[in-house]
This record gives sequence, C-alpha cells and structure tokens, in this order.
Amino acid sequence: MSGSEIRAVPDQGGVSSAGEALLAPLTDYVIDGVQRWTLFLDVLRRRGDTQIDMEARHGTMVLAFDHELVLDGRTLARPINYSLYRIAVPPGASTNPAKRPLIVVDPRAGQGAGIGGFKPESEIGDALAAGHPVYFIGFSATPLPGQGFPDVVEGGIAFAERVVALHPDAPRPTAIGNCQAGYQVLMAAARRPDLFGPCMVVGSPMSYWQGRRGTAPMRYLGGLGGGSWITAMLADLGAGRFDGAWLILNFDLLGLANFLWVKQYNLYAHVDEEADRYLDFEKWWGDFIMFNGEEIQYLVDHLFIGDELVRGVLTLHEGEAVDLHALTSPTVVLTSTRDQISPPPQTLGWILDLYRSVEEIRSAGRVIVYAVDAHAGHLGLFVSAGVAEHEDEEFVLAMEAIARLAPGLYEMVEVPPEPATGAHKAMRVRFENRTLEDIRVFGRNTPDEDAAFAAVAGVSRMNLALYRAVVQPVVRTFANAPAAECLRMLHPLRLSYSLLSSLNPWMQVARALAPIVADCRRPVAPDNPFLTAQETMSDALASSLDTWQSWQDAAMEAWFFAVYGSPFMQSCAGVRRSAVADGAHHRQADAAHQPARLRRD
Repeated sequence: MSGSEIRAVPDQGGVSSAGEALLAPLTDYVIDGVQRWTLFLDVLRRRGDTQIDMEARHGTMVLAFDHELVLDGRTLARPINYSLYRIAVPPGASTNPAKRPLIVVDPRAGQGAGIGGFKPESEIGDALAAGHPVYFIGFSATPLPGQGFPDVVEGGIAFAERVVALHPDAPRPTAIGNCQAGYQVLMAAARRPDLFGPCMVVGSPMSYWQGRRGTAPMRYLGGLGGGSWITAMLADLGAGRFDGAWLILNFDLLGLANFLWVKQYNLYAHVDEEADRYLDFEKWWGDFIMFNGEEIQYLVDHLFIGDELVRGVLTLHEGEAVDLHALTSPTVVLTSTRDQISPPPQTLGWILDLYRSVEEIRSAGRVIVYAVDAHAGHLGLFVSAGVAEHEDEEFVLAMEAIARLAPGLYEMVEVPPEPATGAHKAMRVRFENRTLEDIRVFGRNTPDEDAAFAAVAGVSRMNLALYRAVVQPVVRTFANAPAAECLRMLHPLRLSYSLLSSLNPWMQVARALAPIVADCRRPVAPDNPFLTAQETMSDALASSLDTWQSWQDAAMEAWFFAVYGSPFMQSCAGVRRSAVADGAHHRQADAAHQPARLRRD
C-alpha cells in the first residue's frame, strides 16, 4: 500500500448502538433471573419443610372444611386406619337433615388424605351449598397391623350404616369415590345395596386390562416387571410395609416432560403468581403414605393384574364373592379422554364386562350414567376447580333426577343455559340414551389382547410363588425396621423434598434472601428477547421429552405383546384362549339380583 492511499474506517456507531440496545434487556433479564431463582429455591424449601412436617404428624389431612369425628375405624371389628367425619356447615349456611346425605370417600393411592375437599370448589362445597348433610371418609398415613383391602371395604359398609342411622328419614346417601375409592364404593354397595343411593365414581379404573393400543401404557407395567413379585419384595424390604411413594413415582413417569421439567419450570417462570397454588398441591402430592404388604399385594394380584372384579371371581373374607350384578344403586361415572392413569376403556369397560346389551341393563333394573371430560387429566377430575364448577356441581344437583331415571344407559351432556333466560344450573344437563357401542368406541381389547393380559396373570402367580419360596426368606432375614426406614428416606421422590428443605444448610441462604428479593422485585418485561429465547428453549426441551416418552411407550407396548402375545408363553401360563375371549367375562346375574331393585329412593 502506498503512502498516498487512504484506508476507509467503518463507522462503529451502529455496532455500539446495537450493543447498547442488547445490554439493557440483558441486564434486566439477569436481575430478574437471579431474583426468580432465589424465590424459586425458597418455594422448594417451603415445600420440603411442609412434607417433613406432615410426615411427622401422620394424621394430617389437606381437607379445607371444618369437620368432626363421627366414627373411628380403629374401633371396628376389623380395625382400619380410615375414619368417618361430618363436615361442619359453613357460617351463614344450613343443611336439611332430611335431604339425601353425601358421603365423599378419599382416594388412598400413595398420597395423604383430603384431596376430595382441599378447596371450596369441590364435591363437598357443591353439596353443602345445596343444603345436603355431608360426610367425609379419610385415612391416616399408617395402616393398622393386619389391615387388608377387604377390611377397608367392610369398613366402608360400617360407615354407611352410621350415616343411614343418623338420617333415618332421608333417602339413602349418595356416595362419591375418587380413583381407588371409586371401586371401594361400588364393592361396598354391591355387598350392601340397601345402604346406598346413587354412587358416583370419578376416574376409577374398574376394567384394568382394557385399553387401546398406543395409549395408557400403565396397564403394561405388571407384565414388564414379571408380575407382582416386585411388590412383595418392596414390602419385605420395608419390613412388611409398602411405601406409597413407589406408586406416585409410577404416576409421575407417565408424564416425563411434566415430571422432569415442565412443573418446575412453570413455577420458576411464574414464581410471583404460582407459589401458593404450587405449595397447596405439593402439600398433598408429597404426603406419601404406607400400605401393609398384604393390603397392596391384594390390590395388585386380584385387581390390577388379576382383573378379578369385573370377571366376577374376586372374593373378600372367607371366600365371600363380590358380584357387581348385585348393585342396585344408580351408578354415575365421570371419566376423561386425557386421563392416562384410568382412561375411559378402564373406567367404562366394566359395563361391557357385565352386560351384553342395554336391554340386559334395563332388565336388571340398573341405571348407569356417564360423562366424559375432554380436558382434565386424572388428577384434574377431582382437584380441578373447573371440573368442580361444571361436572361435579351438575352431578350433585342432578342426583335426585338420576335416582329417578328409568333403567338404562345414559350419557350426561351439559347444556349451557341461554343468557337471556337465566336458567337455573339444575336445568343445564340432559341425559341421552346410549348403547354399548357408544362405550366400545373408547377402546376395547381384542380376544388376543385379553389372552396376553391373562398370560401376565399366570406368569405373575408363578413368579410370586418362586420369589416366596426362594428369595423372600433371604430378604426377610436382612430386613428390619431401621433398614426399612433408611430405604424410605432414600427414596428418590422423598429425597427431592428433603434435600431442598431447611435441613439443607445451603437452603438457609434462599430463606434469608427471599424476603429482601420480594421487596425489591424487578420482573422482566414480557417482550424481553432473552425471556423469549428462554421460553423457546423450554418448549423445545419439553417437546424432546414428550418425543422420548412416545418412543418409550411404543417400545413397552411392542415388547409386552411380543412376549405375552406368544402362544408358547400363554400355554406356559396356563391360559385357555376360549376362557378369555371377548364376552367370556359376562355372567348371568343371580336370580335374586334380577328384576328386583332394592330401595332406590
């Protein structure tokens, strides 16, 4: 280059301006992120402290309504850890003792009690508003020695007897069971149909084998693990107690994206608004309870894997059979197409298992009503305020109409009132006649698929017998109460609470800084480019986890049917295909159950 040449120097003003334009949003984003992280950690600390506190107190419920003890299950002939409570009438309200009482039975599937009424918008709140006496059946965290599942069913009958005695002039009580409590209610009502009015079951899996390919993979877990021997081993390692946290882990793993990322990220991203709601829910979700080994083994062997309830071979004490044909109560089912834990084929499939046609339902004098929610997941069916304000309220208000329906199969369809008429909410539903084909469209096993699940039941019996003969004596030799308590404390779900509680000294930093951060909070602007990038990355991560979940579920399903669909495996398991063909579950109801309908007032 000659000395006379002049090099052009680019104008740096544009770069400087761009840098300055990004510096301010970046500064705001970093400040907001540090503040959010501090508040987020403090919420997790409070969550852990709540879980530890509830575990220490054992009898704590998240029930939001004042209540008084009516009958303690520990005083029954077969003692159980359930109790009957009367819900106190809120100030300014009143109930009519001659109105049909409502009994809400809480689900016991791994968490603590009270979820059936942990917010005012619930089955309990709706019934109180309508003037009905309300009772609640809850439980403590620890089962009584020797308590089994049949004892729980018999206890439900004793509680219903007490409610009937307290309201001799009222119609028979309505019973509502959520999740596991649903089939407890129906089993009790089948045993003592004279005690129950309409029975409503919410998200209750009754036909455990049933489903549709590509959905609800939880029904494959029993087969993938080789049967119920794992349940027996976990109970043995727990010194005779089964930790309900294992059940909750199964539920969580059904939604990997939500479990591993979305739930926590949503709290972090909306920590200013979400903290209280998150803590309210986690207070229940993290309150893990215990089962006796015999209690959970009965459930897994006879209901989950054996599918014995709808096949008419389930027995309670001393060989007493539970025959759902004996039900005379109008039966109401609330289910959801978004429920992966108890999908419609399982919550409604029992109707197809028991009856060949609607005419058979009518000749038996049965009233069966169902409603399908298209939005709520399993938990949303009995914790969502939206469901409570619509389906729950409509069902509670419509129970008297349901009790007087002519025998048959109906779908409850919500009809929004016309704004101009101001129609009363009781007029917002109608009951439409349905056929069994309307149930079948939700999904139904083929005979080959039923045979695969029957093979699982056979393999499970063999593996359980082998475990008890060879492995169990060794496991029980080393199992003791201190070791069992140590294993419970080291459960990954329990650690996710305790490691971030105040027991961790590093969490004291978040505890000290959280009030200061709340006072000088500087939320980032919604249009901040770095916040937008954060949201995009979060969505991408959740989508990746969902994709992985889909692949995993497809692999589980393919493996399940490849193994248990094999004629050789079915032969080894003692399966006779003719015995599990579609329709073989049906049994003619006993003559004593046929057209007679016991009291349905």
